[in-house]
Amino acid sequence: MRKAIVTGLLLAGVTFGTPAFSDGERAGDFDYYVLAMSWSPTWCALEGEDRNSPQCDRKLGWVLHGLWPQYERGWPSYCNTSERDPSRRQTAAMEDIMGTDGAAWYQWKKHGRCAGLPAQDYLDTARDAFDSVTRPDAFRNLDKDVLLPASVVEQAFMSVNDGMDRDEITVTCKANRIQEVRICLSKDLELRSCGQDTIQDCTLDKARLDHID
Repeated sequence: MRKAIVTGLLLAGVTFGTPAFSDGERAGDFDYYVLAMSWSPTWCALEGEDRNSPQCDRKLGWVLHGLWPQYERGWPSYCNTSERDPSRRQTAAMEDIMGTDGAAWYQWKKHGRCAGLPAQDYLDTARDAFDSVTRPDAFRNLDKDVLLPASVVEQAFMSVNDGMDRDEITVTCKANRIQEVRICLSKDLELRSCGQDTIQDCTLDKARLDHID
C-alpha cells in the first residue's frame, strides 16, 4: 500500500526534497563524470585493515575510487548495457591506481556499465581521468598523522591544478578523517562545475589525515 501511495505521488509530480534513485538505467545516458579519489590510509584504518586487504600492505596515497557517471541531479547505477564485463586481466591491470582488482570490478559493475563504453574503454577513461589530476606531493611526504582543516586539502589540489576552482572539487570526511577528493569532469574529462548534490564539502577544522605508513 505504501509503495502504491509513493508511486502515485511521483506520477503526480510531487517531490520529496532529495532525488529518487533506481538501478538499471540506460547505459550512456548521463551528463558528466565525478572522479572520486580516496586517501588510502583512511580507508585502510576504517575498513581495509579489518578486511586484510592487500591494498593496505602497499604505501599508497590517493587511489582511484571510481569514475562515476552523473546526472545534473542524481546518478545512474547498475545500468543495462550490452557491453561485456571486463576480464580478470583487465581489472587486475587497474591495481596500481585502485589498490585491488576487486575494486576495479565493483566500480565497473556499479558505475562503469552506465558510461555506455566497452569495458576496456571505460577503464582507460578512468585511468586518463586519474592521470589528468595532479595530486599534491605534500600529503605523501608526511611523517606523522596531522590534524588540518579539510579546506586545506581542497586548496592544495586547486594550487597544483591550473584553472580548478571550488565549484569543481569537493572534499569529504568520514569518522573525522579526510576521506575523499571528488572532482567533476565533462565527458571529455575537462573540469566543470559539480551538481549541487555532488558537493559534500567537509567543514571540519581538525580533520585527521593519516600519513602513509
